[in-house]
Amino acid sequence: MEGTPPTPPGAASPAPPRPPVAGLLLAAGGGRRLGGRPKALLPYRGRPLVEHAARVLRAGGCGPVHVVLGAAAHEVRERAALPGCVLVGNPRWAEGMGSSLRAGLDSLAGTDARAALVLLVDQPGIGAAAVARVVAAYRDANADADSLVSASYGGRRGHPVLFGAGHWAGIAAAAHGDRGARGYLGAREGEITPVECGDVAEAFDIDTEEDLWRLDPPSGPPSTSTKH
Repeated sequence: MEGTPPTPPGAASPAPPRPPVAGLLLAAGGGRRLGGRPKALLPYRGRPLVEHAARVLRAGGCGPVHVVLGAAAHEVRERAALPGCVLVGNPRWAEGMGSSLRAGLDSLAGTDARAALVLLVDQPGIGAAAVARVVAAYRDANADADSLVSASYGGRRGHPVLFGAGHWAGIAAAAHGDRGARGYLGAREGEITPVECGDVAEAFDIDTEEDLWRLDPPSGPPSTSTKH
């Protein structure tokens, strides 16, 4: 039997394969403060917002990409183009973000992903550059299964956030309501590697009608002046 050809003298050894970082997009929200408009389907540059967020994860170096759907899931599947993504249904989406985080982490069980990078669908100001920085920090730290890495904005922790596989079970057990992994991470603040992203991203949320201008921004926020 023929084996692998030996590396020629003086030639560099091939780089070891990089452990996969799964992208986990939480896109199940029903947009209660947006009049019941599911956030995944909000229009952004002429397409559903969920498409943009999934592309950001891929462009930032994540794969596979799992997308957790909830509100109007059937409509999202019909209208959004998400090729290559694993679509994860969360029938308990109304319980809050914690249920979506649990569903997403559960969907990664049995895959070869060694870390999950979590992005929220309603933060279009966070692009591929921020995702790539967080992924790079994880790999620079030897891609440990116990790694915790978070984007930081002026020293304040935000998304995206990366969990090594060694934390998935603990995060899932602690994820309830709309807090997601906040409590779990808060108890491990000293273990988190912060990555400043304020120069390449804006961590705003699309939560209310007043935020919708950010999806198709003019030169600035809408005027609040009053007529006399």
